Amino acid sequence: MDAAEPYASWSRRIAASDEAAFEALFRHLHPPLVRFAAGLVGSEAEADDLVQDAFLRIWTRREQLDPQRSLRALLYRSVRNLAYNAIRDRTTHAEKHTDMMPPPALPMPDAATEAASLDERLRRWMAELPDRQCEALTLSRFDGLSHDEIAAAMEISARTVNNHLVAALKTLRTRILTYEPGYLDH
Repeated sequence: MDAAEPYASWSRRIAASDEAAFEALFRHLHPPLVRFAAGLVGSEAEADDLVQDAFLRIWTRREQLDPQRSLRALLYRSVRNLAYNAIRDRTTHAEKHTDMMPPPALPMPDAATEAASLDERLRRWMAELPDRQCEALTLSRFDGLSHDEIAAAMEISARTVNNHLVAALKTLRTRILTYEPGYLDH
């Protein structure tokens, strides 16, 4: 059976208001979509909310689903866009309230703090990548999808997936070498 076949079937059935198909799709894609969103927003709870919002949007617009289009790719795009909106809204809110907050106390760095700091920088650098590179990298490294699976989800060729991954990793490596000299030597 073709990997896209269950999605086309689910798409047709969901468009016909089949709740069992919607539940099956949810059970199948919820965990990887939460991992994907958490990699973007940095919080599993917020990621879960975003994924539920994406599924709710699918259900409320189910009559408009096209079985010829990738339902999986649609959900990943929807979650990605919701995550970017959440990050943008969070940044805008933080900028508005910066003047009201006292400067933070500077704790002594320890290994856990340094690791968390590097993790935060990596997430920020990933968010600065072009959308398609970030999406391909997240699907590959965090969701464990193969190049072919990523190609199907993003509706691009496997070669283009490879090009996105190479470019994203090159950019991240450059940033790490610039801001964390010696880190890759470990």
